[in-house]
Amino acid sequence: MGESGPGDEASGANVDGESPTAPPERVTDETTVHDDTELERTIGLVGGLAIGIGTMIGAGIFVFPGLAAQNAGLAATLSFAIGGVVALLVALPTSELATAMPRSGGGYYFISRGLGTAYGSVVGLGLWLGLVFASAFYLVGLGHYATAVLAEVGVVLSVNPVIAVGLVFGVALTALSIGGTENTATLQNAVVGILLVVLTVFLTYGVLDAVGVFGRESAPEQFFSQGIFPAVFSTAALVFTSYLGFAQVATVAGEIKDPERNLPLAMVGSVVIVTVFYVVTIFVATSAFGAEQLGRFGETAMVEVARDFLGVPGAIAILFAGLLATFSSANASILSASRAVYALSRDALLPRKASEINLRYGTPHVALLAAGGPILVLVATGQVELLAEVASFLHLVMYALLCVALLVLRRRDPPWYTPSYTVPGYPVVPALGALASVALIAFMQPASIVIGVAIMVVSYGWYRYYAGDVSLKGAV
Repeated sequence: MGESGPGDEASGANVDGESPTAPPERVTDETTVHDDTELERTIGLVGGLAIGIGTMIGAGIFVFPGLAAQNAGLAATLSFAIGGVVALLVALPTSELATAMPRSGGGYYFISRGLGTAYGSVVGLGLWLGLVFASAFYLVGLGHYATAVLAEVGVVLSVNPVIAVGLVFGVALTALSIGGTENTATLQNAVVGILLVVLTVFLTYGVLDAVGVFGRESAPEQFFSQGIFPAVFSTAALVFTSYLGFAQVATVAGEIKDPERNLPLAMVGSVVIVTVFYVVTIFVATSAFGAEQLGRFGETAMVEVARDFLGVPGAIAILFAGLLATFSSANASILSASRAVYALSRDALLPRKASEINLRYGTPHVALLAAGGPILVLVATGQVELLAEVASFLHLVMYALLCVALLVLRRRDPPWYTPSYTVPGYPVVPALGALASVALIAFMQPASIVIGVAIMVVSYGWYRYYAGDVSLKGAV
């Protein structure tokens, strides 16, 4: 094994010390790894937006309102806004990196080419596992909504079906993704379209009700009822899982049509749209019940808000929307987790078997199984908040390094780095994005931080053991 450290490749030099003049190859100390197989570009702008919005809108609107209101009161609206600002500060630099390197793997790919193999390995393995934790969180949320549907129609089971439903859908969505990315994208587009219509109607009614148009104006409670520090920021750290969707667009960059145009629009657009939905949702929900009572409703708080507004039809409509939202979040996350595995394998940082393409469906079936298997294990735990925060931790580390990678690449200016989109406000925006990402980590539960750090340590250990002789130079 080689003895290169985390920063050995960050200079961008070749083995002989010269800067690359053309997009070079992946090399090891024994062989050059060649793989000309590419995933087909089948996802358009609508599909990219659907992946971003569909992933983010699930947990943020249908699982978190009760938990967030319990922690921060009405100021949870500020928590969601903070999360949206941090996500936007990272989405802008990531858009530049994505147009320069529109390949599957997202944050892993960009960081490995900007900061070196060791950083890329830790982030890549962390991205894979972060998406696994996020997918498990979404599937548990799906189980809660499916259970609420059964209760609404009068079906009472002797056992809690939350975990069972999450496991069944985890298996089904993995199988769907193996059957073709185009199938997954088509389903995602349809689900997100229906979801946005239902939510727009519901939230419009809720806002009009809150301001007294329907005769029962409900004045929101004291804004900072739980205080400002640390309640608002710890809640922002918790709900940040809601903003992982824009980065998942980057993980399927190799399958996006016209990436120079569609990648920035999909990433930035999805963050802006979803942030507006989140803030309005928390305002409507807390206006209806108040933070304390909303917190007692837990993961299905929005069902009770809809019931209060529109009776049983409203509850059924939101139950349906909640099922769609958590389904779409899990669907997009499983797809993205598999692409992280695929990219790591193509770079020889995981066994080559994981980058095999199914000849019948054109999908990385082994990578999808490597994503789906661990997800099922985590779903079985049912730990909603812990799953969410570990996913957030691993992504926030990646987001900080993405911003640093952009700063390094701009300063180094290698010949292959020719983005079609450049971040506005450089270098302030990426610098703020890095600092804000790290700052949110400080407000997480100690258990989430410990698990996240442990995953990073194990990832670096894997790199040293398995792939310490791999050098990734330039964009391939």
